[in-house]
Amino acid sequence: MPVPEAERSGRYLCLEERLRIADLHVNGAGVRAIAAEVGRSPATISRELARGGSKAAPRARTRYSPYAAHKQAELRGRRPKGSKFDHLELASLVQTKLCVKWSPEQISDHLATVFPDRQEMRVSPEAIYQALFVQGRGHLRADLHQHLRTGRAIRRPRRPAAKNSGKIPDMIMISERPAEVSDRAVPGLWEGDLILGSNCRSAIATLVERQTRFTMLVHLPGDHSAITVRVGLLATIKTLPARLAKTLTWDQGTELAQHRQITMATKMAIYFCDPHSPWQRGSNENTNGLLRQYFPKGTDLSVHSPERLLEVATELNDRPRKTLGGITPAQAMQRLLSEPEKPIVATTS
Repeated sequence: MPVPEAERSGRYLCLEERLRIADLHVNGAGVRAIAAEVGRSPATISRELARGGSKAAPRARTRYSPYAAHKQAELRGRRPKGSKFDHLELASLVQTKLCVKWSPEQISDHLATVFPDRQEMRVSPEAIYQALFVQGRGHLRADLHQHLRTGRAIRRPRRPAAKNSGKIPDMIMISERPAEVSDRAVPGLWEGDLILGSNCRSAIATLVERQTRFTMLVHLPGDHSAITVRVGLLATIKTLPARLAKTLTWDQGTELAQHRQITMATKMAIYFCDPHSPWQRGSNENTNGLLRQYFPKGTDLSVHSPERLLEVATELNDRPRKTLGGITPAQAMQRLLSEPEKPIVATTS
């Protein structure tokens, strides 16, 4: 039901103000001049003209229709509002993707690609979050928030976790890393870290290729000492072609104290981040957050077999990524593997 004009809050434009805006606009007044005359902010006037206007030609002045704009405002203000997820086909598709742990942004981009001409099948990431955080929004199940990266039913501010690090001999710092690593133009440049289980007694090593965001998980049986991590990383890195195993960037955790042995065995250069600088391995940090959907904090990670780690990595690598233009890390990695290695051309003096 529309709100009577006499009871409308002063926050919102009334019909008289819209008529005044129309008169000033048709006479050529600018946004700031109209705002000063009506007693509203320029931002309010700009939004009002954009919402209530139409263009007859690409370079024509916007035509503002005050009565139509007022009617639209009344429709937008009606409560209760319907939910996008009253549409059963949309709700079903979003629910299916959430159950395989796609993020709301990935789902939104996917829908825009698959249904470019069906507005009812388009939904913003924020609308999905709101439907999950507010009960009773359409036909989405109430427990779907458990498939979000955080697993929470409400929003909470993030608190960065501190990590203790010890002195590692012969570290090569990230400042000495080649410039080509920073722009992701060259494949075979990896970032790595551990995700820890309850009481830091168990762990899984994670490796993310910077160009493709392809993820590999390293099983660490028993503990996550420097020796165990070295053995696990060597077994994993040696499955890669040499051209896809060029550098590894890690934080200053003592689990990589045997980095020299890893480099000697694989020819892979290892660089260490500055203390308390997780953004220096941003792809890996983001991936570790996604992995917490499968390996929640405070749980025993030693119960997961190598087969389970491969299953999780495969599912993660099959999610489309906006940063990759909508393709999956697995597809991006396959493209790299199918490309012939560029030969080194010798020069003569």
